Amino acid sequence: MQNRWIKYSLLLVGWGLVGLLLSTEVYFNLLVETPHVDAVGAAAIPQFGRAVMWALLAPLILQMRVRMPLSRGHWAGGVAFHLAMSATVMLVFYLGRIFAISVFWAEDFWPTALHSFYGRNLIDMAYYWLVLAFGYSWEIHQKYKSEELRAAQLETRLIETELKALREQLHPHFLFNTMNTIAVLIREGRHDEAVTLLARLSSLLRLSLEATRTPETTLQQELDFLDRYIEIQKARFSDRLLVDLAVEPVALAARIPNLILQPLVENAILHGVAAKSGPGRVRIGGRVTGDRLHLTVEDDGPGIADAERGRTREGVGLSNTRDRLIKTYGVRAQLTVRSEPGHGVRVHIVMPFRS
Repeated sequence: MQNRWIKYSLLLVGWGLVGLLLSTEVYFNLLVETPHVDAVGAAAIPQFGRAVMWALLAPLILQMRVRMPLSRGHWAGGVAFHLAMSATVMLVFYLGRIFAISVFWAEDFWPTALHSFYGRNLIDMAYYWLVLAFGYSWEIHQKYKSEELRAAQLETRLIETELKALREQLHPHFLFNTMNTIAVLIREGRHDEAVTLLARLSSLLRLSLEATRTPETTLQQELDFLDRYIEIQKARFSDRLLVDLAVEPVALAARIPNLILQPLVENAILHGVAAKSGPGRVRIGGRVTGDRLHLTVEDDGPGIADAERGRTREGVGLSNTRDRLIKTYGVRAQLTVRSEPGHGVRVHIVMPFRS
């Protein structure tokens, strides 16, 4: 309610200023042309009345702008319509003004009509188009504000999604398992290995916290982070965890969302390698084709059974990764999952290549 009163007050002040400007112009003209006439009354009454009429007419013009827009595909019809309407408004104001002069000032109708056609009368046409231009300017301003607001909301949601993904990616069970491995090494007297593993865990957590401050990183930096993560996992799985890296040199400079590969590698280890009794292999690939970056993470584990497809593994890592890709690149990015029972899982990401 308060905003509405502020709006109406601003409109009242605005049209009052229009009336004041019009009255001032006419007042000085009357002082020069007819000094014996009461210039204040002769200027203020009709010009403030004119401002009131335009204040009442402006909403109608703005409504007609919406119904008959000057836009692509409507130019000819829109221009013709508004030319006709502005001419009609000019004619109505013109006849009304001449009628008022002939009645209240007892002047002859036709001489006054012919004498006053030019000048102020043609300005009414210009006022019509000024109101129309104001409507389009306001519309552009509102669209710009809406786009700014939408961009700010998208950025906020993106940051929140990334933080949520980061929290879910470094699961507590990973930290607990790592700390348990460190405890086992200490009990077995392998203190140097325990210290090394603890240092790697500390470095990994530090990099994870730094990742919250930068939404993007290079593929090279992402692989450096994965190297620390994999070294920690190797302390747990020992010789059972084998990792192959096949990344083209040109792809290393690619800009990618921070920690976009970590949950995929974690899935491959937890659901691929850990599910096998013998050694398991994780392959990480990266290549550039034209303006597209291709990233792959695959394992040779048991794969996803038909009954479990789209539930467990999709719910933990893939859904967060897919959500981040959509919010960052929209339809320009894709994430596909291929799996057959007994033949592992392959996750393939395609996104725009930027270096």
